[in-house]
Amino acid sequence: MSGEVGHFEIPADNTERARKFYSETFGWKMNQMPDMDYTMVSTGAVDDEGMPKEPGFIGGGIGKRGGPLEHPVVTIIVDDVSAAEKKIEKNGGKIIQRKQKVGDGSMGWVAYFKDSEGNVVGLYESPKP
Repeated sequence: MSGEVGHFEIPADNTERARKFYSETFGWKMNQMPDMDYTMVSTGAVDDEGMPKEPGFIGGGIGKRGGPLEHPVVTIIVDDVSAAEKKIEKNGGKIIQRKQKVGDGSMGWVAYFKDSEGNVVGLYESPKP
């Protein structure tokens, strides 16, 4: 597992209003996901795959407030979400949303957990080629 922070999520009561705020305030680029009330966010220049091209920038998302997305969340990239879930539970964390597909699964898998201090943190596993 790589363990790097590679994504953030910002909850919104009104996702259209939040997209406008962050776009106009910070110049972030928005890519609304079809059939989802979720928007992918680029905070800087990206490559052809949508990944940041320069150090210091990470991608993120804006989603409808609810469930595990009540407060801003950082997401940790792991090789295997299921294996990370086991380690989290072994070390005193609690899984609050088990591994699930992003969309149809072609974009990878996510999960959410509470750490030993009660903070909600996300997990992300890339799809395998």
